[in-house]
Amino acid sequence: MPRRSGSKAATTANTRRPKRRSSQLEPGAGRHRCLDQRRRLAYESARILSEHGPTEFERARRKAAARLGISDKRCWPDNGEINDALIEQQRLFAADERAADLTILRRHALQAMHEFSAFRPRLVGSAVRGTATREHGIELRLFADSPEEVLMALMDRRIPWQEREASQRYASGSVQTHPVFEFLAGDIPVHLQVLPRQALRQPPLDPVSERPERGIDATELRALLETEQTPETAMMGPSRST
Repeated sequence: MPRRSGSKAATTANTRRPKRRSSQLEPGAGRHRCLDQRRRLAYESARILSEHGPTEFERARRKAAARLGISDKRCWPDNGEINDALIEQQRLFAADERAADLTILRRHALQAMHEFSAFRPRLVGSAVRGTATREHGIELRLFADSPEEVLMALMDRRIPWQEREASQRYASGSVQTHPVFEFLAGDIPVHLQVLPRQALRQPPLDPVSERPERGIDATELRALLETEQTPETAMMGPSRST
């Protein structure tokens, strides 16, 4: 049987190599494509959040995925990536105006915390993370034996309110529904989440960090505001102590 020539053997080997190289490159190319999709989805989700509310991460993510036609959930960004994209967008567009609005929101929060100091209020959500807007307002978490206690406080102050419910996830894996009372302080929406007193020790999870969201109390908020004085916020007068 004649021996195969070296040139022919080399040619045969060369024809097989592209297939091996192609199969080896596909995973890397897939990862690169997935990373690009995650970035695009995070940016689009952040844009949707800025329109519809800073806490509706899942809704924004699904809507962005539908718009961009990205169905592979392995390429979807998590809440932290979306929040980072939102912060970056706010830095790029009207950063000074947004910073001034954030300070005003925090000062309104401090005043509301004074009004409801009996319920050991804590500021949570986008006003703490730095992504809040005037339209979305502030989120305060109050702690009471029953929601009726907060309801009576609203009635005593003759504050008109609307009520809804919100689900919170806890470290134990449970999901609990709590009442939220909403009203306007001037043109600033205020959302009062009413939780049982034991939630002070075991608060719900932060949707961004996935860790217990303890928020900040009035003392911590006042210290934060001392670094954010602007001409606009100074016109509101000094904050009241709790």
